[in-house]
Parts: sequence; C-alpha cells; structure tokens
Amino acid sequence: MDKVRIGIIGLGYIGNVHARIFSRDERAEVAALYDIIPERAEKTSKSVGGKVCYSREELFENCDAVLVCAPNKTHTDIASSAVSAGKHVFCEKPFSIGLTDAQKLLDVANSSNKVFQVGHNRRYAPVYVKLKELLQSDKAHSAHIKMNRGELKNPVWTGDVNVTGGFLYETTIHLFDMMRFQFDEIAELVAYGSQHEYPELDEFSIIFKFKNGFHCTFASSSDASWHFPFERIEVFAHHRTLMTQEMEHLIDSQGMDANFETYSWAMTEKEERWGYVQEDKAFIDAILNGTEPPVTALDGFKSVQLVESVYEAIRSGEKIKFD
Repeated sequence: MDKVRIGIIGLGYIGNVHARIFSRDERAEVAALYDIIPERAEKTSKSVGGKVCYSREELFENCDAVLVCAPNKTHTDIASSAVSAGKHVFCEKPFSIGLTDAQKLLDVANSSNKVFQVGHNRRYAPVYVKLKELLQSDKAHSAHIKMNRGELKNPVWTGDVNVTGGFLYETTIHLFDMMRFQFDEIAELVAYGSQHEYPELDEFSIIFKFKNGFHCTFASSSDASWHFPFERIEVFAHHRTLMTQEMEHLIDSQGMDANFETYSWAMTEKEERWGYVQEDKAFIDAILNGTEPPVTALDGFKSVQLVESVYEAIRSGEKIKFD
C-alpha cells in the first residue's frame, strides 16, 4: 500500500480536525469526503484536497479507511456499512448509542479483519499519558473526577438528545473511558442524577468501585459555567496528590509538607495537546503494521456500557454490578 486513502463522513468540527491532521501525514491521503450538506465537504476539499462524494457508496469506492465523524446516533449504521464494504474504520466517540446498537456494532467490528479504532482522544493527550506513567510507580488509593460543560447551547445540537443520545454521551463519556485507561475495570457503581436546565438529566453524582479495590467519586454538570478546569482528575496515593487541569497541566504534590511539581503542555498545539495527532498516527500505524489499535471496539463498547449503567442506576435507584 503506497498511501492509506482516507475517506471522511461528516465534515463538521471534528471531521475537519482529522482532515487537517491526515493531510500532513506522509503515509496518508485525504481521498474522499462526504457530508449530507455538500457545501461542507466542498469547503474541506478546497483546503486539504479529496474528492467530494455525494453518497456513502461513492466514498467507499474511493478510500481504504473510513472516518465516522457524523452525529452520534448515526455511528452504528455508518460504521457497520463501512465494515461491510471492507474498509478500515475510525469511529469517533461515542462508539454507539444504547447497548443494543453497541452490541450490534461490536459484533460487526469483531467480524472484520480490518482495523477498527474508536476516537477516545483523551487517552493520547500528554497530560493523561504522563498521569498513567506516574501511577505505574505508585499505588493510587482513590480519586475525584469532574467533567463539566458550561452550557449545552453552543453548538445548538449539544443540547438535543435526539442527536447526542444524552448528556453523558456527548461529554462525560470521555472520562468514563479514561477511568478504565488509568485505573482498570469497574466492579460496581451507584449514581444519582437530576434535571435542571435542559430537557434531560443534566447533573450527575456517581461513585465507582473498581475490581482492584480502587474507588472514586465522579461529578458532571451540564451548566457549571466554563470555569477552568472544566475537566479534572485528582488522584490520591500515599501522601501524594496528582491533579490534572484539563489537557494543560499536571500537578504532582508529594510528602507531608506543602510542595508541588508542575508539568505543562499549555504551549503545545491543541491538536497534539488534546491527543488528536497521536490517535490519527496510531490509526495509520495499526493499518500499515497489521496490529490492533490502542482503543478497540471493545473499549468503545465498554464506555457505552458505563453510560447506560449510570442512567439505569438513576432510573432504578439500585447499585449496578459488572461481571
């Protein structure tokens, strides 16, 4: 294979982020673009190249790998059709909406001999890579995690359950996946939720217990204001606190006196700071090397499972346990 021909379905914000990154990768070519609003694909084509297509089928004919960057609820259908067409697939988060569709897509992905990667970009962000590295040398006891949004107004679809599948799918799912990445598999959870500003559950308080004994609290609000950091993980170990501040900084405080060391990526370009460059490189690596991608379809399925388990815990008032 000379260059991996990339086809992108959905040319909104994230589709264009990936288009720019792949256009700079010498191993890839942005070959085909499709959006239900053709003008979006035409605009992207002018900046990074690529054939403007007017159907999925036309796009499939002109690429080796498909990026699914369309709205959340379309992921199962589009990704499944791409697998059926024999393509490598990069599916943006969320993997799917609801457990039924998630299981369908997992089965489809597992039936393929091509690469299927899920777009949980936070795993590649330097701040979280560094946190995982530091945790290898110290046993963490517990954590407090928050993942807030300031509002669900901009863009307007972020507050539309018919597009997102629910608030937890749009934003919070990033750190549900991150918990597994940092602390391993979850054993059980208890969740509370309420509705205030938007026509859905929009405030959440959750307690997670992990199979290795680790435990954490998790808070997520849809209308908390954009106070920095809107995203934070505080990990507590033996006389030690490790605290992330979005994708900007990591603070490491050790011992029994007031001290800390700061790692900063504030001056790193956003596409790298947020892990997009690294995840796109990993996708091409997996295709060319014939290896499993770092974030698999099973990882994507498990993040959907966590979202649905939180909603079920709130509906039922019961503790949810995992096998």
